[in-house]
Amino acid sequence: MTHLSDMDSDDVQRFVDEAEGRLFSKEIIEEARNPHNMARLEDFDGKGVEEGLCGDSMEFYIKVDSGKISRASFFTDGCGPTIACGSRLTRYVKGSSIAKAQEFSPSSLEKLLGGLPDDHRHCAALAVASLRKAIRDYLNRQRQDPTANTVKSSCFHVENEVKK
Repeated sequence: MTHLSDMDSDDVQRFVDEAEGRLFSKEIIEEARNPHNMARLEDFDGKGVEEGLCGDSMEFYIKVDSGKISRASFFTDGCGPTIACGSRLTRYVKGSSIAKAQEFSPSSLEKLLGGLPDDHRHCAALAVASLRKAIRDYLNRQRQDPTANTVKSSCFHVENEVKK
């Protein structure tokens, strides 16, 4: 058996790639290595923060236009599968209605990622819980500001409020 200390950097990378390939789907590996939308949004309409049982945390941000999620992003201090879950979830919910995004489940996210090992299934639950909290935050903000979804227009010198 060859020891890692006897390998050059290319051999070590191949060893790691093969080990990851035995544990995780190609979708998880791709999302974890090249995450999409991993950033904190400053101009969010909803923000959700969740801490997982493993100690990982995830922040999820949504921007909503005309009842649809126009932008989604996340930030996590978690492992590769947690990053993959956040990344894939942001891409899935973009363009979705709030109602459709609320219905999304951890098992649906797992399927999009080609499955998760049993000891990482909680990563999908963490991502979906943080999304749901962001949606709840968005809806609460809408209730507090009843004019948030209206635009004032002035036609023929008469002011109207029109729903977006």
